[in-house]
Amino acid sequence: MVHIAYIALGSNLDDPRAQVLRGFTALDKLPGTRLLARASLYASAPVGYLDQPDFVNSVAKLSTTLTPQALLQAVLDVEHQNGRERTFQNAPRTLDLDVLLYDDLMMHEHGLTIPHPQMHLRAFVLQPLLEIAADCVIPGLGRADIAAQACADQTLQRISEGSDAV
Repeated sequence: MVHIAYIALGSNLDDPRAQVLRGFTALDKLPGTRLLARASLYASAPVGYLDQPDFVNSVAKLSTTLTPQALLQAVLDVEHQNGRERTFQNAPRTLDLDVLLYDDLMMHEHGLTIPHPQMHLRAFVLQPLLEIAADCVIPGLGRADIAAQACADQTLQRISEGSDAV
């Protein structure tokens, strides 16, 4: 069975734009998975731990035959292959991939919560998500565009893939 999943991508180390673009390519190469759409790249300030460079963020829409757990393991493997080190919470990172949505599934188990528990609070997730899924509904929370309105105070800058920004 084919499922639709959305993955958030972010990076603020080692050429963040290139890291996110490599992330899209890696997602498209996952077993039983195809990249259906990808949002623009956005620059955003860090959240949580503030003493670090700005991030480049985006969102990918996938079709996949992977289970939610297998998809999580696959994206964690991609992070690791791209040099991701988890030194402390909200630390700078080469590539961060988060499973945001998987069909209309709502689940919570060790290491995996869908929908992503903080996605509705983050403009750097919602704005690119809405770019590729304008009518997106976050299961259990409601319309993503309404959630995005509550994040209007968070500044994002759309950047080109070849931009010198960030």
